[in-house]
Amino acid sequence: MQKRKKNLVEDAKFSSFHMRLTIYSSGGPFLDGYILSIIAIALTQITPQLHLNATWSGLVGASALIGIFIGGFLGYVTDRVGRQLMYTIDFILLIVASLLQFWIQTGWELFIIRLILGISIGADYPIATSLLAEFSPRKQRGTMLGVTLIAYYVGSTVAYIVGQLMLSIGPDAWRWMLASSAVPAIILVLLRLGTPESPRWLLQKGRRTEALGVLKEVYGPDASLDDIVVPNAGQAKTSYLKLFSRGYLRRTLYVGLFYMAAVAPLFAMLTFGPEMLTSYHLFEGAGGYGAAIISALFLIGCVPALFLVNKLGRRLMIIISFAGMTVGILLLGIFPNGPVGIILLGFVAYAIFSGGPNVMEWLAPNELFPTEVRGTAVGITTCISRFGAVFGTYLFPWGLQNFGIGPTMLVGAAVTFGGLIICIALAPETTNKSLNAASSAYSSKDRFSRKQQRSLHSSSQ
Repeated sequence: MQKRKKNLVEDAKFSSFHMRLTIYSSGGPFLDGYILSIIAIALTQITPQLHLNATWSGLVGASALIGIFIGGFLGYVTDRVGRQLMYTIDFILLIVASLLQFWIQTGWELFIIRLILGISIGADYPIATSLLAEFSPRKQRGTMLGVTLIAYYVGSTVAYIVGQLMLSIGPDAWRWMLASSAVPAIILVLLRLGTPESPRWLLQKGRRTEALGVLKEVYGPDASLDDIVVPNAGQAKTSYLKLFSRGYLRRTLYVGLFYMAAVAPLFAMLTFGPEMLTSYHLFEGAGGYGAAIISALFLIGCVPALFLVNKLGRRLMIIISFAGMTVGILLLGIFPNGPVGIILLGFVAYAIFSGGPNVMEWLAPNELFPTEVRGTAVGITTCISRFGAVFGTYLFPWGLQNFGIGPTMLVGAAVTFGGLIICIALAPETTNKSLNAASSAYSSKDRFSRKQQRSLHSSSQ
């Protein structure tokens, strides 16, 4: 049997460059978790001060998610103008919006500013994750992209702790809480300076000399353009329609729908964590610390998923994860009044098993779509997911007020079970494939020749 030729990009060792890029790319998810969670503590002061009813409380809580929905469409811009430029611009917008929150006086002002915050975060998802995926070796791709989701829960946990501590400042503590997201954003902008452009994107645009220069800078003098084979380089066009073509529609539906089913209950629970815990009579008077513990459980759940994503495979892991999540949230819905042990078991099961979908949320769209639409795909599937998250977050306080915690969580269980059915029906397997092979939708039924299929397969070996 012929020995597979080593590819300097796909088979590269995990280097200090990969480490830095993973950390910098995790900045967006960290700030996402921070911004979406700090509002949960801030709302305990904002609601009475700005006289917010349940409708406005839900709108303020969901505003950043609506912005992320809008920002996801900027993935198309990322595919057109490049990853590197947008990598910094979006954080500058985030810094300005973070600081403006300090001076707001009405609920609608806060809604608009947090909408802008969400747009900048939503734009960063396709930018940072596409750049990370296109530099990552095949064996580390799942871990590197999975780490970005861990960063989300780190940001969420930190936000709850910071928010609870800041409450001692006084009745205007919420202004300092919301503006505090500017601090990590400024640090990340400075760290991201000098990050190279994706050589795959450069090659796709026909900029071969620049692509080769980046390859040699990152991987050494032996690197060549043969190490990043890009089908139809310089010819394939960025287009929304490709995501809904025969070859990719199934993948678009899979990623968007499982992503939506995962985050709709989750974001509502994180955004209104203190209120939810009060409904269960847990951590009363210290809801911020209780919410931090739950967020930390979500973080812990991501750790085994980082290792299992290659061991079990993408498909099996996400199916098992959704099954476990469904059982966990079902317990929370069936036993709203205790016993406490059952309630805690429900929280732990839901949080731990959610690690699988969390890791796959950015790994799947980056693996399943080619270079010319990778950013677009991440953006569009993020938009689909946030459509559900917006409604879940907006309706959560309304459900608590009108039906109570038990029925509200049963609705979340139904949504999660729907995610399980989606994964069983649509989830593909891409474990250990090169980025080219994983993102190819070619099959014997398509109009591409068998020669093209064999060529693509050999490049992935």
